[in-house]
Amino acid sequence: MLILITYDISFEDPQGPVRLRRIAKLCQDYGVRVQFSVFECDISPDQWVKLKIGLLDVFNPAVDSLRFYYLGSKWRGKVEHYGARPAVDVFRSTLII
Repeated sequence: MLILITYDISFEDPQGPVRLRRIAKLCQDYGVRVQFSVFECDISPDQWVKLKIGLLDVFNPAVDSLRFYYLGSKWRGKVEHYGARPAVDVFRSTLII
């Protein structure tokens, strides 16, 4: 299933940059950054539970914001991309790391 994760982390407290890096790292472990604070994660339900728990443990609900958009398994017809940074379908492509 494809989940779009967006976040806004406050820098008004000294731990904001630390939380931002931790949130980004968690998202990078499961998905692809499509904008600065936006990730597309094509993951299994088990992986999603683990990722969501990790994200909710890191963010500060008093000053930060997390949003999850559930696009499901038939997401390809629901996503359009235009503009800079051409979209790469990493879920259909071969990745060499």
